[in-house]
Amino acid sequence: MIAILRKNASDEAVSSIVSWIEGKGLTAHVSRGSNETVIGLVGDTTKIDPFLLESMDVVQRVQRVSEPFKKANRKFHPADTVIDFGGGVKIGGGAFQVIAGPCSVEGDNLIKIARRCKSAGATMLRGGAYKPRTSPYAYQGMGERGLDLLLEAKAETGMPIVTEVMDVRDVELFVDRGIDVMQIGARNAQNFNLLKEVGKTSTPVLLKRGIAGTIDELLMAAEYIMSEGNDNVMLCERGIRTFETRTRNTFDLNAVPALHYLTHLPVVADPSHATGYTRYVEPMALAACAAGADALEIEVHDNPAEAWSDGAQALTPDQFDRTMERIRAIRSVVADMAREEA
Repeated sequence: MIAILRKNASDEAVSSIVSWIEGKGLTAHVSRGSNETVIGLVGDTTKIDPFLLESMDVVQRVQRVSEPFKKANRKFHPADTVIDFGGGVKIGGGAFQVIAGPCSVEGDNLIKIARRCKSAGATMLRGGAYKPRTSPYAYQGMGERGLDLLLEAKAETGMPIVTEVMDVRDVELFVDRGIDVMQIGARNAQNFNLLKEVGKTSTPVLLKRGIAGTIDELLMAAEYIMSEGNDNVMLCERGIRTFETRTRNTFDLNAVPALHYLTHLPVVADPSHATGYTRYVEPMALAACAAGADALEIEVHDNPAEAWSDGAQALTPDQFDRTMERIRAIRSVVADMAREEA
């Protein structure tokens, strides 16, 4: 249930109605937009008489919310969430970024890759220190040494780093090391203990869609994180498993506008994992920009043929230079269209 307040609602009036709601044993989630203030009621809303709530002078109307996700719901929070990483790097609400780097951290070549990504226009660095792999014999990542290398690359380039956390026991380590974004991979998209643990931190989370997850399951995973207090969540469309075998996954670009309609959280697109082949990464990155993605996550490696994981989908630095030029061109068109609509 949500209560939309009148435009002239004072801070005192808002505080009063919040106290009344909490006195009924519910949690009140207040969202102030430029045009209206919305209070989301979370809990057993059968304790609230909607007609009584709507009769209050400060309330314009009351609306029931049927979706099980509440905090992630745009009805609760009409304005886009913007996540600020410092240094002018923001995602959401019209702020667009490109996250680039190798699938896995392999060694000192990370610095070279990071430099090239930044020079091409990327603003955030990705790289896996811990790698979930289908085979137990495949490369599993460098662990803590990989985090050290990522932090060294950040110190040199100034780019915030995005890296995957796989275990509840490692969350505290990631926080202590000052990791900028904890990524939850597709295989852990419904690891509810891990979702709740990262939710207890204030570190931004990049939550990837499950291997065959629905949009609602992605939103409910975000709800697990947000229910613990961490609202800094980005949703990532990275392709889903279907009967099609010509690409690694099926890139569900429908999800980008669908998620924007349903939630206020930023939407990120990953054309690398979605397609699995270098030749498809650029066109799908451009398509994701046109669809309204708030950010892209793209794999870049200085020598994909020798990459320790997922080399088949990595762009070379030269390829990434060209892709970034085309991304800027598409973004320019999208921005012009937005200005015309405004």
